[in-house]
Amino acid sequence: MLERSDFNQFVNEIKNIPNLEVLLRSAEHKRYSRDFYEYSPVLKEELAGCCADLVVRPLSVDAVISVAQICQAFQIPLTLRGAGTGNYGQCVPLQGGVVMLMTSLTQIRNFDSQTGEVTVEAGCLLIDLNRFLISKGRQLRLLPSTWRTASVAGFIAGGSGGIGSVRWGFLRDPGHLLGLEIVTLEESPRKIQLNAKPAEALNHAYGTNGIITSLKLSTCPNVDWQEVTIDCADFYEAVKLFKTCNQVAVNLFLCSLLENKIVESLPTWSGNPAGKHRLLLLVEPDGISTLERLSKSVGADFYHLGSEQEKVGNGLRELTWNHTTMHMRGVNSDWTYLQMLLPQPEIDLINTLSRKWGQNILWHLEAVRQQGDQRIAALPLVRWQGKDNLEQLINECKELGAIIFNPHVITVEDGGLGVIDSEQVKAKREYDPKGILNPGKLKGWI
Repeated sequence: MLERSDFNQFVNEIKNIPNLEVLLRSAEHKRYSRDFYEYSPVLKEELAGCCADLVVRPLSVDAVISVAQICQAFQIPLTLRGAGTGNYGQCVPLQGGVVMLMTSLTQIRNFDSQTGEVTVEAGCLLIDLNRFLISKGRQLRLLPSTWRTASVAGFIAGGSGGIGSVRWGFLRDPGHLLGLEIVTLEESPRKIQLNAKPAEALNHAYGTNGIITSLKLSTCPNVDWQEVTIDCADFYEAVKLFKTCNQVAVNLFLCSLLENKIVESLPTWSGNPAGKHRLLLLVEPDGISTLERLSKSVGADFYHLGSEQEKVGNGLRELTWNHTTMHMRGVNSDWTYLQMLLPQPEIDLINTLSRKWGQNILWHLEAVRQQGDQRIAALPLVRWQGKDNLEQLINECKELGAIIFNPHVITVEDGGLGVIDSEQVKAKREYDPKGILNPGKLKGWI
């Protein structure tokens, strides 16, 4: 960090930028230097002392460019932040410096009624963007369970999939992100346009290799999704039904399976668990009868809860993906979680780990599409018993063939496939040659 006199000069120059809010209170610095990383006891300890020295909120792209210029001149670390709904410390400033809130850049710049493609600024909330699209007969393909509060660039930079992944796969699959407008951290920062191919390097890169100011995204036709829950007395019958639902000719937007101990901890508005394991689905209206027939054929309890669009407030979406972990931790903060893609057949891994770990691991499954194939992702709840136990469990999952997306680490690569993406590093070398953006998060650069 700079000497105090130099830092004061830096702050004075920042204050003179037009269309920029400068937040000077230490409470604001602390607030905007954290996300929901406390889901991980490992990150809770590791990131506890990280805090910005200054927080700014640009009201225009020109202000973003000016912040980039001054941070580059003074060699001050710059960390980008959306709504702060991430779980992995993506927006936590490891080396202090400036946190830049992108939440005031919210304009929907363009909508193509022929293709459904939309261009939107980085800070637009997903709920607002989706409402706009619905008014045009379209909707977003992929959403996190935090879709009511998350920003669009935060989801692209820090997320990977979620609601819609049963049909549309993951964010980094070609066809979702069609282009970016970014600001570089060169000696003279540039605002440049990237088409789909070069934009891939900034997708799920934690804002380490370019400042996203707007995005061009694909959308899909809007559907009046129907909420369905299916309760099964036997867990393994529930897993088989869960897989069957993903193999039949019905259009799904969500398919989750929660073990009964998790269901018991869900909010009361979600229904009476009665000790059963629960499937949660969003299905197109013409698929309801098929799901009901399949459910009754195995003696499961079928509930059609009606149209999702007619509900106000929470729905099934808020019981799935990382919201499941949130609800469990609200009951008992000793719970943490893992994220993985299960090997096939999935039941072998589930059986093996359940026998060894008992009630210290509770199963939460999500149906996804991976490279065109229907697969099962798992976000199991894990009782915290120390870092050594967690590492042991992770290693056992890997030995059984699971691909781990570790939510207890801070780097892009370790939280993903565990390999360095040369295109991400190449983009950082080109757009952030001094390594100022969110330092410490891109392992390939380190």
